Amino acid sequence: MERPVSSYSPNAFRLRAGRFQHGFTLIEMLIVVAIIGILAGIGYPRYTAYVERSLRSDAHAGLLQAASDMERCYSRDYSYEDCTPEKAKSPDKNYTITKSVEGNDGGFTLKASTQREDGCDGAITLNALGERGPKSPQECW
Repeated sequence: MERPVSSYSPNAFRLRAGRFQHGFTLIEMLIVVAIIGILAGIGYPRYTAYVERSLRSDAHAGLLQAASDMERCYSRDYSYEDCTPEKAKSPDKNYTITKSVEGNDGGFTLKASTQREDGCDGAITLNALGERGPKSPQECW
């Protein structure tokens, strides 16, 4: 009399034809590849959006620091014309910060520009009135 095969025995993987099952079938591999493709298709765009937002936060920090430097200089000299931000780069050095001064102490505009793609056409601005640019600040600020 033959004993039934236990699920814990080495014979549990024996097929009816008497062969052992080795590896994966082609269908199983295709399903795994499809799942990985779907996850990558969803995950990669979200990852790049996250990286863009982190780059923009570097620009924000640099612009706010430069604006603080400009206001400090204005309180000392009563003019923006001779003022220069102490640092021409953002904290992580992803952006270059430049200034332009309107005549007759009408204020200043700071511009953070980068060579990388950040979703803001490479330039984020802040002026003396605290107005932020570009035109759609909800996307870039």
